[in-house]
Amino acid sequence: MAFRSRREKLRAILSGATCVHPGSVYDAISIRIAEDLGFPLGMFGGSVASLAVLGDPDITLITLTELCEQMQRMSRASTLPVLVDADHGYGNALNVRRTVQELETAGAAGLTIEDTLLPAAFGEAKTQLISLEEGVGKMKAALSGRSDPSLVIMGRTGAASITSIEDAIRRAKAYEATGVDALFFTGIKSRAELEAVASATRLPIVLGGAPEELNALDYLASQRVRIALQGHAPIAAATQAVHETLKALREGTSPKALKGLASGELTNRVMREAETKARSADFLGLKT
Repeated sequence: MAFRSRREKLRAILSGATCVHPGSVYDAISIRIAEDLGFPLGMFGGSVASLAVLGDPDITLITLTELCEQMQRMSRASTLPVLVDADHGYGNALNVRRTVQELETAGAAGLTIEDTLLPAAFGEAKTQLISLEEGVGKMKAALSGRSDPSLVIMGRTGAASITSIEDAIRRAKAYEATGVDALFFTGIKSRAELEAVASATRLPIVLGGAPEELNALDYLASQRVRIALQGHAPIAAATQAVHETLKALREGTSPKALKGLASGELTNRVMREAETKARSADFLGLKT
């Protein structure tokens, strides 16, 4: 399989004894920067996907096709393994199966399927969950859709902040029983909650954001947490930088007087200019 080595790297992280922070990635430039800086893994979140592709909030407006196209662009640009937030799988269990097939083809190293009711129901302002039975069906369908056994499939639940930690544990144990490779939790608020989750389950754990008391990597590793997200600051920083640059230009600042721009050296590295010049010499007979 073309992407087997990336998936094996993600599996090695999950089977290891340490906890890592992934780099938040969303396009060809961000994933190359994350790779160059030595991140072991990229995280392609649903919110950054919606922002990068559509410029819209994270309310499930992005389509599976758009998500996979962006993942494919990143797969072409870098060999960094990427864990993809596949939201609810873009529909029911049969849609989940299709989602897994498409993200596998696009080069994802792993993906998460969650039990949030998406899109939001009519007249409901609060986040809701699908039933446990439907969640189990989605996990089974996800596993059925996988043709490369090295592709990582994670069962994700936000029950800890929507219903209760007890419900989160109940759902996690049910998803674990389907054969998923890891458990992804959002909404864990304390060490006591994490320890309750860890003691009740056996699979590797991924945390999707946590309070300060859950930031110590050694402690997280002791609770079987193998990946701990740190939010999506890179796209926020990029948005601020673009805003400041365009504002300065609009207000009359000379392009040569702009500050905070990427150096030529960094730009060339991100573009992989050296490799392109080498290919131009080999294939086009151009002198470098």
